[in-house]
Amino acid sequence: MIGGCDPGRARPGTNAEGPKTTCRRPTTVLDIGCGSGELMLRVLAAAPEATGTGLDLDADDLARGRKAAEDRGLASRARFLEESATGTTHGPAGLVLCVGSSQALGDRLPDALGELRRLVGDQGRVLLGEGFWQRTPTPDELSRMWPDAAATDHPDLATLISMAIHAGFRPEWTETASLDEWEEFESGYLADTEVWLAGHPDDPLAAQTRERVDRHRARWLTYRGVLGLAYLTLVPVAAR
Repeated sequence: MIGGCDPGRARPGTNAEGPKTTCRRPTTVLDIGCGSGELMLRVLAAAPEATGTGLDLDADDLARGRKAAEDRGLASRARFLEESATGTTHGPAGLVLCVGSSQALGDRLPDALGELRRLVGDQGRVLLGEGFWQRTPTPDELSRMWPDAAATDHPDLATLISMAIHAGFRPEWTETASLDEWEEFESGYLADTEVWLAGHPDDPLAAQTRERVDRHRARWLTYRGVLGLAYLTLVPVAAR
């Protein structure tokens, strides 16, 4: 899980992820908490023999994903299923995507990592996108982040990787989203709404919209430079 990020949105730093996850040409892709499935669709476009299954509980996001698959000529290879990922039987897969959605597999990160190990094939890969603290947040900072934010919400990066190793993986590749990527991501999320507010200050919806975007901006400017986002390409350790 990534702090206050909306699970239905894309993630900072994911634009370049497709090539790394498709270099082994997976034939099956499983996307946990897929949202509209943007990353899965990019993988399928780069791996023409692959089929993908995305799991999510948001019907609107899934509908957008199906439409995007149709538009890109990928509908025959992409399934978007409105169901829980908890205990799913849709594995093992050659590539498992879990980007900002580990909470879909369990409330505790070690449990989610154990589920990812179960869901990936022995020669496969997991792409895990997970939040980590770049430094321990202060109590004041936590009070201005998402509701009930706590220092225990995320590990540091070293602890995150240790958790993955303990769950039965080796970290093939470690990357983190840059500050520029975070800013592009968050600014892009709010940009259209900010322009609309500037042009429609007296609209009946303006007051509540201002409150929503101001709250969101205040939160991300608080965790800016404190909350990091790691992308781990994980290799399952062979059974002994």
